[in-house]
Amino acid sequence: MALPLGWLSALATGIFAAHVLQKLCFPYFWRDVFFLLNVIRYGFTLELSKLTCSVRTVLDRFIQQAQRIPNKPFVIYEDRVHTYREVDQRSNRLANVFLRTLNLRKGDCVAMLMSNEPDFLCVWFGLAKVGCSVAFLNTNIKSKSLLHCFNCCGAKTLIVGSDLMDCLEGILPSLLNDNIQVWAMKSQSEHTQVHTLLDKVDAASEQPVAAELRATTSLKSPTLYIFTSGTTGLPKAAVITQLQSLKGAAGFWVFGGTEDDVIYVPLPLYHSAASIIGIGGTIELGATCILKKKFSASQFWNDCRKYDVTVFQYIGELCRYLCNQPKKEEDKVHKVRMGVGNGLRADVWRDFLCRFGNIKMCEVYGSTEGNLCFLNHIGKIGTVGRTNFFYKLLFKYELIKYDMVMDEPVKDSYGFCQRVGKGETGLLVSKVGALSPFFGYAGSKQLTEKKLMRNVFVKGDAFFNTGDLMAEDQEGFICFRDRVGDTFRWKGENVATTEVTEVLGLVDFIQEVNVYGVEIQGHEGRGGMAAIIVRPGLKFDGRKLFEHVMSDLPGYARPLFIRLQEVMELTSTFKQQKFQLVQSGFNPSTISDPLFILDYEVKEYIPLTDRIYQSIVAGERKL
Repeated sequence: MALPLGWLSALATGIFAAHVLQKLCFPYFWRDVFFLLNVIRYGFTLELSKLTCSVRTVLDRFIQQAQRIPNKPFVIYEDRVHTYREVDQRSNRLANVFLRTLNLRKGDCVAMLMSNEPDFLCVWFGLAKVGCSVAFLNTNIKSKSLLHCFNCCGAKTLIVGSDLMDCLEGILPSLLNDNIQVWAMKSQSEHTQVHTLLDKVDAASEQPVAAELRATTSLKSPTLYIFTSGTTGLPKAAVITQLQSLKGAAGFWVFGGTEDDVIYVPLPLYHSAASIIGIGGTIELGATCILKKKFSASQFWNDCRKYDVTVFQYIGELCRYLCNQPKKEEDKVHKVRMGVGNGLRADVWRDFLCRFGNIKMCEVYGSTEGNLCFLNHIGKIGTVGRTNFFYKLLFKYELIKYDMVMDEPVKDSYGFCQRVGKGETGLLVSKVGALSPFFGYAGSKQLTEKKLMRNVFVKGDAFFNTGDLMAEDQEGFICFRDRVGDTFRWKGENVATTEVTEVLGLVDFIQEVNVYGVEIQGHEGRGGMAAIIVRPGLKFDGRKLFEHVMSDLPGYARPLFIRLQEVMELTSTFKQQKFQLVQSGFNPSTISDPLFILDYEVKEYIPLTDRIYQSIVAGERKL
């Protein structure tokens, strides 16, 4: 008996030592393994559908759920419950109208300009049921950008929400001249050339249209076009395939969501976060969605208590707004257990948890058009994702050295990029391959090519350029550092500096413009700032500039600050120098150039004084 007991003792000691070693050296090992197994299992299902040509789309999943749980609330909007069956039936009505009245056909692209409302989903699903791809238009975009969007995706039909008809003012003749038919979600129209939908829907059949219309044999077929402000010019139509939609719809499930969850979606549906992850994720689980037309910081927690919300979607700015609300005794009285989103600053994250309780905040990193996604399933504060040996085997990404002054990657003597070390900041690039394809943008191969970096490490390779500076720590956590190039983020939206530059350049007294984003204490992202040179013989006119940006730019893209310069600095490659301008910020006590600030009350750009600056820093002035 001595020998077996000795072996058992040694085995037990070994297991205990291995357990202690794992806890000390690899504390996240098992959590990583189980999380990655879920991801692999879902991915295997998608890959299997490729081989069998039996592609199950998000729409198919919705129809399946409508048959399985027909009476369950799918969407609750402004206290009205819309069950899975009701949304399915209404989208059937719309699909029949689209086929018989609008004469839409499989493969057509249709643009939607609608606010958050149940009919956004019914129109979207109705179009998908007849085999149309759908372009979600940002409700903030203005005339020139709006017209441009149709050229990108080739849409010849526009469906407009009843509350957004004013957006067509000034561009309706151009749309009609381009043979774009405009349909409004109304029963009557003041415009003789704008058709109405609601009166047709009421008389339409609830019977489903033929299933073969929505059927697809390829996961790579486009299903959506979502517009994103990238690094160049006007909005770009990111191609969203069935594969990307399905991956996004798995987001809540991967983080532990169930069909018992009640999911609060206050983000705009024209963005991928709310539509693909929020609505798609609700469908995948068979859960219930509380849909808000707009986010309201004062109503948020009351809504959560009223509807027994368990999961909510966020962007970092949203959490900051919640933390800035007056404190209440019932701040921790709710059933919310999880938040899913991105852009949450470490300081806001800590304040949020301290004030509102132990809520699991699940950061997701990834761009609409990107081929890489990081998921912070551990919940470590201040990190956007987690990586490990196994993840790197599946998803090939690198952090490369980047020169912020020259605004370009650092190359070695052979012309190849250089990797950064652990803990160092570098530009995140993701290899384009079979497991991580890049589908690009609609309507322009040139724009698609601009997002790719070729010959990065060897001749012939191709990487997607995220435009984001990141760092990976010793434990494998990914931290966001900054954006590079001509894009910054403000109010939860991407701002393309070249688009703002083009708009400002139309003002008669402006000779040259350099647009960039500056950090503002207590705010997420960066506020817009423009360094401008005034034309000789003319003067800066703050009122004229105010009127121009108000009419031609969405609110998040309007420069908050103006800096008058006599000379525009350039890099050695003759690009506008932004780095020094970004670093110097907007403090009038340290900048000798005249500074101005956007003032909505007096309706012009007024001089930025030390007193105004201090009120911004103290968080007293609303931006």
